Amino acid sequence: MAEEQNSGTELVLSNPPHLRSDQSLRVIMWSVVIALMPSTIYALSLYGIGILFVMSASIGAAVAAEAVFQLLMKKPLTITDGSAVITGLLLAMNVPPDAPVWMVAIGAVFAIIIPKQLFGGIGFNIFNPALAARAFLLASWPVEMTTRWHQFGTTNVFSDAALRPGCLPQHAFDTITQATPLAALKEAPALLSEMNAPLNCFYDFMFSSTTLKSLFIGNIGGCIGETSALLLLIGGLFLLIRRIITWHIPVSYIGTVAGFMLAYYLITGFPHPFKVTLFHLISGGLFLGAFFMATDMVTSPITTRGMIIFGIGCGIITSVIRIWGGYPEGVSYSILLMNATVPLIDRYVRPRLFGTSG
Repeated sequence: MAEEQNSGTELVLSNPPHLRSDQSLRVIMWSVVIALMPSTIYALSLYGIGILFVMSASIGAAVAAEAVFQLLMKKPLTITDGSAVITGLLLAMNVPPDAPVWMVAIGAVFAIIIPKQLFGGIGFNIFNPALAARAFLLASWPVEMTTRWHQFGTTNVFSDAALRPGCLPQHAFDTITQATPLAALKEAPALLSEMNAPLNCFYDFMFSSTTLKSLFIGNIGGCIGETSALLLLIGGLFLLIRRIITWHIPVSYIGTVAGFMLAYYLITGFPHPFKVTLFHLISGGLFLGAFFMATDMVTSPITTRGMIIFGIGCGIITSVIRIWGGYPEGVSYSILLMNATVPLIDRYVRPRLFGTSG
């Protein structure tokens, strides 16, 4: 009798590991969108209405690409879960403010189709889709991805109120400050040497309290989503409080960059080792990557020890690229490279099974 009653009931158990959570995928994804809203709104006020078209194109193309692909493959539509929206939003936040709309839309379609849907959809992708698309755009349109920085009325991107140091010639100051802060720091020694301009004067300006404050608050140039370290930190704390993410990856990632940079600049005798370390922490996409992309539950390790190893690896690669690489920023590539190591980390960093000797 019991067999007859249970014959129509099947219990399906997926492959391990199993993570328990009282939050649905939709809640998690839209929580990330909410956490990014302060930075998004601030970027809109800083760069103007133009970035609204960039963001709309990226999000719209991502959602449309997912819907079309799933319809063609006769799969259930999942565009309401927010995963395509967050992919499009994160991609938009990783491009210059004046990036061509068509280019960003192509990147969004790439993000959804190649690293996500062709791997089986959400939960099966190996690499972070938004970062994979950013790498694709950087390889395909390097000029548009590295020169379309917003101009704040003059050639100075650091701040409308920034004053040129008296010891630095106007042409040298204009040339250096046309780049992002990290690019300016990387390119300054060679450029100022050619112009016979004093490098120490430039460093005094770069690491002044005014510049560091602008970096932290966000009165600065760069990609759309990386301008305000303060607002990204607030968004990250929101995700931590909601238990969408844990502290292990952000703290180990940012802490590794801090330790690596401080050790390097102390060893090399840099005149401002502590200030330049702080400069690296609040410049570029470090906070955006550490809180919003490295913590992606699909492409990051599942154990706390694995997360710490992952964060340390991201921090080392980021620091190496920033110091010795040809590209001033290393966040996106560091996360993508560490994404590839996640299966290996999960394999060897596993919790001990009770009742076994392993």
